[in-house]
Amino acid sequence: MQVHDDETMQWSAKVFDIDTGEVLLEHSVDRVLNTASVGKVFLLHTVLDQVDRGERVLEERITRRPSEVIDNSGLWYLLQADTLSVYDICTLIGAVSDNAATNTLCRVVGLDAVQQHTERLGYRDSGLDDIVRWPMQPGQSPTLSHGSARELADFVARIARGETLTSSSIDVFTRWLGAGMDCSMVASAFNVDPLSHYYYDPEVWLWNKTGTIGCARADIGVAMSQTRRVAYAVLANWRRGDDRRDEALAQMRAVGEDIRRHLLR
Repeated sequence: MQVHDDETMQWSAKVFDIDTGEVLLEHSVDRVLNTASVGKVFLLHTVLDQVDRGERVLEERITRRPSEVIDNSGLWYLLQADTLSVYDICTLIGAVSDNAATNTLCRVVGLDAVQQHTERLGYRDSGLDDIVRWPMQPGQSPTLSHGSARELADFVARIARGETLTSSSIDVFTRWLGAGMDCSMVASAFNVDPLSHYYYDPEVWLWNKTGTIGCARADIGVAMSQTRRVAYAVLANWRRGDDRRDEALAQMRAVGEDIRRHLLR
């Protein structure tokens, strides 16, 4: 496996077998890059940590505010319902990276609480930086989230091992991300049904979270066969104004193809 930096595109990538520790790919693993929507995983994790501590219930119902409705990524902006349960809001974030759901949940949970929780997990180079804003204003964070492949691959591996949350919350977390409909990056190599792939389909079980903006692609997750489990974080950034999407997606698919060969060997 390999990815390639050049004068306008940079990568951070780590792929490893969760159970044996075998490293399948390492490339600038401590490089911190713009990860677009990937940092929303820390919001979801914070919610479930609060549930485990008895500070929140997933049945709590939350009403969105007009200022929180951001279109483009998501479905809630198309729905008539203004009030949803915390569980349903989190499902929208996991399945379609819903921006309105992210903003509403961030108000309720608190961005500071998410950032503090991320630090308690031990992550200094990865995190959720802001709510989703458009148009951007001076003084606001230039990134929605940031991260390094080392930390993000470690984060998903810990979930797969049953660490950081109770078993019931881990099941909920992986179901949320297992509903993720973006299989355009590393996951494209697995040829799964993008609408239904939480269980083996046909050979690989996948849960992941992606991030997409005009100058970045990021994909983190866990891919499993019936005998192996692989954690991965593959992040690409390129210079604004360049269109490097096709090259980035091709390299990410190539990484996924190598993961698939490892899983099915």
